[in-house]
Amino acid sequence: MSPSITHIQLAANEASEHRPLIIALFALFVLATLGITVWAGRQTKDAADFYAGGRQFSAFQNGLAVSGDYMSAASFLGIAGAIALFGYDGFLYSIGFLVAWLVALLLVAEPLRNSGRYTMGDVLAYRMRQRPVRTAAGTSTIVVSIFYLLAQMAGAGVLVSLLLGITSDAGKILIVALVGVLMVVYVSIGGMKGTTWVQMVKAVLLIGGTILITFLVLLKFNFNISDLLGKAAENSGAGASFLEPGLQYGGSGTTKLDFISLGIALVLGTAGLPHILIRFYTVPNAKAARKSVNWAIGIIGGFYLMTIALGFGAAALISRDEIIASNPSGNTAAPLLALHLGGVDSTWGAILLATISAVAFATILAVVAGLTLASSSSFAHDIYANVIRKGKATDKEEMKAARLATIFIGVVSIALGALARDLNVAGLVALAFAVAASANLPTILYSLFWKRFTTQGALWSIYGGLTVAVGLVLFSPVVSGDPTAMFPDVDFAWFPLKNPGIISIPFGFLMGWLGTVLSKEEPDAKKFAELEVRSLTGTGAH
Repeated sequence: MSPSITHIQLAANEASEHRPLIIALFALFVLATLGITVWAGRQTKDAADFYAGGRQFSAFQNGLAVSGDYMSAASFLGIAGAIALFGYDGFLYSIGFLVAWLVALLLVAEPLRNSGRYTMGDVLAYRMRQRPVRTAAGTSTIVVSIFYLLAQMAGAGVLVSLLLGITSDAGKILIVALVGVLMVVYVSIGGMKGTTWVQMVKAVLLIGGTILITFLVLLKFNFNISDLLGKAAENSGAGASFLEPGLQYGGSGTTKLDFISLGIALVLGTAGLPHILIRFYTVPNAKAARKSVNWAIGIIGGFYLMTIALGFGAAALISRDEIIASNPSGNTAAPLLALHLGGVDSTWGAILLATISAVAFATILAVVAGLTLASSSSFAHDIYANVIRKGKATDKEEMKAARLATIFIGVVSIALGALARDLNVAGLVALAFAVAASANLPTILYSLFWKRFTTQGALWSIYGGLTVAVGLVLFSPVVSGDPTAMFPDVDFAWFPLKNPGIISIPFGFLMGWLGTVLSKEEPDAKKFAELEVRSLTGTGAH
């Protein structure tokens, strides 16, 4: 019997011996967050409370919540796994996710807070024809959110399966369904207030858990990072190349292109993510929005620095075979690291495994709540209230529509999450970034900064970027033709890259420009002047 299988069995045995403790920790968090949600739900009286938390959160509170929303299963599970398996190339996810915040801070945060009310559709509808652009914005928001939700569902499946020793596909699908039900409850009852408080609690837990693991890893190597990296390289089987670029993306020209595509998607995607954009509306003004992004950069930056210890620590202390045997994409590297740090056959190891896994599960629940809220809000506010009801819906009707949309999005996410359970969650999130940067970012930037931009340009940009990004993903190795694909037994992949960003993002910008240039519509110069003043100064902002 190989050492890797022995360790996996030991992990499963430890989990089974201490299962009451594990279940108690999970139950404690779920009950605590449900309590917060019910408390916040009682304070949710109107649409402003449901969509934007009454705009009552301070810059620090919103920065903490933004961090909680952003540091998803991809950050904690996916990046640790990517570094553990691919070294330097895996760490590029951390760099990309962090650098992306500069784009959000410099170009989007303040103008968006000044220009909108609840959703991205508000900004577009200010100077363009309401019904078509709101329909497009709502569609794009829902598609991007569902892509992002896939990653969280996949992360939940592998995490709880590891802890409870579930190996059957049916069991993993049941876990995904459980997460889906919980997220529907959170959003339906708590709205933005409940979701924000859950995200703040989760951010504190995640940072605390990561600091603990980082400290224990560094303690193991007497706080000598060179020794840690050297042991990781030696244990990886790849030698010095583990610490150099190219282990994952240094092969053929295609893999190098995939790397460039991934980098573009990561850096540009954040500024187009719906669940991050709506967080800017929860603060009282643009100054607070800007400050909250500064807080978020500090918190997230510290966290991503610690992913070095998580990923390289896992590579140094756990064999590559064991990580892959537990999950082919490395998603369980961080929980396995916690187990090894505490001792594979010890009670302390089981406690550490259960604690870190409960924190990771908390991460998933908080992020899925934020994503579901973003997509259900966009459906209710943009599509239902302003397109179907033509602005005549009451707050009560709008909130009812949002809750029904939450249930529908939950069902879709559960179905797709069950298919994506073996994919690396960081890679899945990168797809969501690519779709967001292809459809949302060009439209937001053109709308805020280009005087000539028209309704046709917005529609071509959103639908063009969305169609190409999603289309290329469907025919890529992510879906078929690869051992870790959604459908590994069939092959209809003709697009060679795993991330479509290098094609779809420039295409989104091109279609926005082309649609505007070919449009016969005369842009409303007065409306643009009003939007420009509002976006830059905050005059007349909600």
